[in-house]
Amino acid sequence: MQLKPNAFRLNETVRGIETMTRFSLAVLALASGVYTYLGVRGLLDGSASFVFFAAIIYSAAVSVAIYAFWTFMMRFIPLVTSGVQRLGLFLTMAIGCLMIMAMSSWLNAAALAGSAATEQHMAVTLQGYAEDLDQAHANALAAQSLLPDVQRAAERFSGLAADERESGALTGSMGSGSVVQLLTQMGAQMNQLAATITGSRDEVARLFEDGSTRLATMRELVSTPGAVEPRADAFQSEAVQLSAVIAALQQTDVAPSVKRAAADLSAGFIAPVADGRSADLAVRQDQVMETVRASVAAQSSALSAAADEILGTPAVEQRRFVPLSSAEAVLRYWQDFIPSWAGAISIDLLPVVLVLVLMIVNDAMRRDSESLEAAENITAAEMLRAMALYRQMEAAGIEIAPSKAEPAEPDTPEPQPETAAERPAAEESTVTPIEAAQRKRTDGPRPA
Repeated sequence: MQLKPNAFRLNETVRGIETMTRFSLAVLALASGVYTYLGVRGLLDGSASFVFFAAIIYSAAVSVAIYAFWTFMMRFIPLVTSGVQRLGLFLTMAIGCLMIMAMSSWLNAAALAGSAATEQHMAVTLQGYAEDLDQAHANALAAQSLLPDVQRAAERFSGLAADERESGALTGSMGSGSVVQLLTQMGAQMNQLAATITGSRDEVARLFEDGSTRLATMRELVSTPGAVEPRADAFQSEAVQLSAVIAALQQTDVAPSVKRAAADLSAGFIAPVADGRSADLAVRQDQVMETVRASVAAQSSALSAAADEILGTPAVEQRRFVPLSSAEAVLRYWQDFIPSWAGAISIDLLPVVLVLVLMIVNDAMRRDSESLEAAENITAAEMLRAMALYRQMEAAGIEIAPSKAEPAEPDTPEPQPETAAERPAAEESTVTPIEAAQRKRTDGPRPA
């Protein structure tokens, strides 16, 4: 059976947890201050003592502000009953929450996930450098695809020269002449171009191996446990070296050289004078050399088109690693650290739940108190104080109006005027009984 009204029980419970509420709020404010100190320490520059004291002062200010703000909210919001006033307090609380998040929550997140966010930044940058190295290597190897075409052209010219020399396959007259000389010249030029392309292959392979080694070192720096600041510095140094390797790879691209050589084949074509011993042989030599000219022009156009296609591939843009502080990294990669952000914000805004609980409980107490009788609202201590006050009023001779609940008393005769003999006796009395008071004592206890 419930011995006390629910309002009293709620009131006693609120009073009982008041110390626990203050302790919890103090612990939350202290925790927020500690993580704020860890977060702000990475943002300050200067001597070690300056950074320490500045971070301590800022974190202490944050802790005091959080404790004071939530103490005010817990005290005032549950007591305000007006809708407009309560809405104003809620708006104030929302503004305060935004200010707390601005001065503390993001620093808490930096302390909780700052190192991981910095490693995430290095990992993202590492992935970009790996893609750049692969693209630069692919562009450099694309020029190697021209080598088979150049070698085939060189073999064709050399083969025709050999056939003309041995069997006169082109002019019908064996031996070395103007046609053989021209074909040999074209074959030599193609062989030189092929040698240029082949020579760049070893340089491309060496540069790619060097870049791969630096990428492996950067991966170790990202995944190695320990303090993140020295690893970030070493990572930046490796990134600079890797950028130089990528730039060197782009310089080894022989596609521009192939394009210029192909253009020279056609524009710089010089046919020798026909040296045939007869007019008929000279005519045939001129015809063959004109055919060779057309073939060289076609080969030049094909190589130029292939080189243009390679040159049309977008060049690798120079990438630069920008170191970030832990706070900046957390802000940039916040989507990857939502649990850390949730924990950092919860430390600062958890008292919102306590404020709402106290508001609901106080509203419930007010509703229950409105339904209670006046007598049920009086405690034993209040009753004792009321009785003591009643006795003091009786002793002072103050007449108390009868309660409306009291029954009407029968008419009594008017009291006779006091005689002179009775007045001194009354004055000597220390307590003057009041008729109403006497009636109270004789009629029984006061009705509730």
